[in-house]
Amino acid sequence: MDTNVMVWLILFIVLVIIEALTVGLTTIWFAIGSLVACLLAWAGAGLPIQVIAFIVISVILFVVTRPIAMRYFNKDREKTNAESLVGKTALVLEQIDNLHAAGKVEVNGLEWTARTPEDHMKIDKDEIVTILGIEGVKLIVKRQEKTEVE
Repeated sequence: MDTNVMVWLILFIVLVIIEALTVGLTTIWFAIGSLVACLLAWAGAGLPIQVIAFIVISVILFVVTRPIAMRYFNKDREKTNAESLVGKTALVLEQIDNLHAAGKVEVNGLEWTARTPEDHMKIDKDEIVTILGIEGVKLIVKRQEKTEVE
């Protein structure tokens, strides 16, 4: 077997193993490029053609298909840790007052420092708030809209 065929085949195997271990859609495109280069080497194409094919195929696959694949694979991704708090409600444990750098809330049994999106807003203790986002280690919250029961 030709040396170039072996090199491309070994590169293909290494890249597939890396992809299997990371599952991050990072090396699969280059693995396919190395497989194409391996087939070209097996067919007798020169090394410059093999290298150019490897680069062109890898880059085209990466640029064209990666965004589509990432969207497909990430559509059911469950939010983890802190980002899963956005949209949830919390109980104000200490009045939230940005101007005095004060405010704490409890969500999922944990205490968080909390701030409002606007400095002039204050939210009293024992009110229910909705989490809008996270900035560093502080939750950004707003007073939950009260709904009347008929």
